[in-house]
Amino acid sequence: MRDMVKDKNSLTLEEVKHVAKLAKLNLSGEELLKFQKQLSGIIDYINKLKEVNTDEVEPTSQVTNLENVFREDEVKPSLTQKEVLSNTNSSYNGCFKVKAIFQE
Repeated sequence: MRDMVKDKNSLTLEEVKHVAKLAKLNLSGEELLKFQKQLSGIIDYINKLKEVNTDEVEPTSQVTNLENVFREDEVKPSLTQKEVLSNTNSSYNGCFKVKAIFQE
């Protein structure tokens, strides 16, 4: 995709179609126009943010000073395969049996 430019409708319809194709979205002509406007607005806003002087701003990943608290891993007894499968209506070879989720 071309570099971000500072104009309204900075994305062409062809670029929006390309992004939709990459995302495997089938968009109508009306949706393409809608997303062209919305995505262009987002790019225009990002370009405005790029103009902000951040030379004196220290990089940070978060501002709350919270830290992750981890516990030690402990081996504990768990359910048996038979117990786990006891609540299902459909199993096969010791596994849950579900409908296929993939579509052509």
